[in-house]
Amino acid sequence: MSTPRSDREVAGQGVVILGSTGSIGVTALDVIARHPARFRIAVLTANKQVDVIFEQCRRFRPRLAVMLDASAAATLAGRLRAAGVDTEVRTGIEELEAAAAHQDAPIVITAIVGAAGLRPTLAAVRAGKRVLLANKEPLVMGGRLLIEAARAAGALLLPLDSEHNAIFQCLPADFTAGEAPRGLRRILLTCSGGPFRRTPAERLTHVTPEQACAHPRWVMGRKISVDSATLMNKGLELIEACRLFGVAPGQIEVVIHPQSVIHSMVEYADGSVLAQLGNPDMRIPIAHALCWPERIESGARPIDLLETARLDFAAPDLERFPCLRLAREAAAAGGTVPAILNAANEVAVAAFLERRIAFTDIPRFIARTLDEVAGGPDQTLEQVLADDARARQVTGELIAAVTARKQHGAL
Repeated sequence: MSTPRSDREVAGQGVVILGSTGSIGVTALDVIARHPARFRIAVLTANKQVDVIFEQCRRFRPRLAVMLDASAAATLAGRLRAAGVDTEVRTGIEELEAAAAHQDAPIVITAIVGAAGLRPTLAAVRAGKRVLLANKEPLVMGGRLLIEAARAAGALLLPLDSEHNAIFQCLPADFTAGEAPRGLRRILLTCSGGPFRRTPAERLTHVTPEQACAHPRWVMGRKISVDSATLMNKGLELIEACRLFGVAPGQIEVVIHPQSVIHSMVEYADGSVLAQLGNPDMRIPIAHALCWPERIESGARPIDLLETARLDFAAPDLERFPCLRLAREAAAAGGTVPAILNAANEVAVAAFLERRIAFTDIPRFIARTLDEVAGGPDQTLEQVLADDARARQVTGELIAAVTARKQHGAL
């Protein structure tokens, strides 16, 4: 989006997947395996899922594998040696950043969940890579930094989120990341509504982690599944869209679309609305971004509109799902406020998954953290990370205090 490059420049070249053991990483490998003459895996990275990345290394034979967890790295290295696989194994955040800038790979897929993806994503951008953004947190936290770094290094930022990829496909061919497209009136950001779209509000307090992770349309990790259930995922996507497409929060309307066939729409000044349609299959945006502006086979099943039969739309209920409202307010505030929102959400979601707080407590702790942690400028990585750390500390303390009072009351 910043500096278009012909597909010939990336044909047959290496790919780095940051977070290869998650759903996006696994799906990306499925697409890449369909085009062995065009792509090869240079680097795979993960946190600690040794079994999955071991099998990936055996199949794709990358030069390098990076594990954030040192113990997992040692286990992986031993298993690869025993299997006769000559993939080098390294560990640590510095090695993860180095992998993102690997000289043998012009394409980097960033699929690390949460704030942990910011630093390696920024490293890939500064190295001038074609960066396929699957995790929204780097843009939410450090959108200004990423956009400016992409312009300086000539990096190409391409969204993998199905909604943002759909928006990108509906924009003019000469669109530049961070700059509002000509003639754009508004973006219609679609949302499945999650598993609790029709659940009575009074029952949300009793939602379990298992119920929250049972998404009706997409197979995702636990954290992002909970975000989808609270609609915070859509709130983070709203912030991401503001930063990536250079629009104000008021130019983005979130629309509940339970069929997940229309992945997003763009309305122009003349009244035209362009939409991108397809089955809910992440192979479609991955294939699109890997070879843009060329189109390649993704492996996804073609859409059957007669089978779909109908397309429904509704407005989200901000009273039942306040996370979306909090995210819109954070987008309007700007600076490091979106980073504070994201940090508080990550801590609160983790506490919910650990059964320490209720589902409906998640937005309450986020709101309290936003009240207590004042946002600042987001001009440097240090400023963003400092406010992120402060927000995590405050949210953790708030949750610990409430948990302690509940335990004391139960004694």
